[in-house]
Amino acid sequence: MTVLTSSCFIIRNNFYTDPEKCYKEALSEKPFDAIIIPGFPHDSIKGWDRIVQGRVYWALFLYKKGIAKNVIFSGSAVYSPYVESKVMALYAEQLGIPKENIFVETKAEHSTENLYYSYLLAREHGFNTIALATDPVQSSFLVSYKRKFKLTNLKFIPIIYDTLMVMTKENPKILADSAFVKDFIALPERESLYKRVRGTVGVKIKRLLKQQRKEARLERRRLKREVKT
Repeated sequence: MTVLTSSCFIIRNNFYTDPEKCYKEALSEKPFDAIIIPGFPHDSIKGWDRIVQGRVYWALFLYKKGIAKNVIFSGSAVYSPYVESKVMALYAEQLGIPKENIFVETKAEHSTENLYYSYLLAREHGFNTIALATDPVQSSFLVSYKRKFKLTNLKFIPIIYDTLMVMTKENPKILADSAFVKDFIALPERESLYKRVRGTVGVKIKRLLKQQRKEARLERRRLKREVKT
């Protein structure tokens, strides 16, 4: 029983991003240069999904509280013909986040890619303090990838649903045509289940990082040879 309790404690502390605890830490470290908001498929008939609504409103809350200076929405057109990040950006702008403080990452097709590509985008813009702000489940799934992908200065600010519940909600109207992808092919039609699962657990990013390390080693060797000659 003691071993089981200890194991649960270790798992909770290492793999669970507690919303209240993370928020208190964020308050002590604010403002963050940017927060990353992963995308979710857009349905042009049903309108914005509750998951999308929750993530966009959480971004709005963190921006208005001065916790985040900028927001990076991440996601390609994966399961519907709309680029997820662009759709979320349109909603965010309608709700009051200034366009100049909104950035979109449009390549990611999996959660791990949302995290990695958005982190790279943030660094390209000179942002140093960066946080992932999403659902507690997704946040907890991705927490181990901070180490695996060597994402320094990355923090986590998962959604506090009690906070979302008391926020006044609007139903903004957007023109999603600018996010529409012509000749769209959904991910399940392009990749097998096996390949999609590997993408979910970050295999594509791990390969990319491995290739980058290999290229860096080759470059160092080349420079050493030049010095010797």
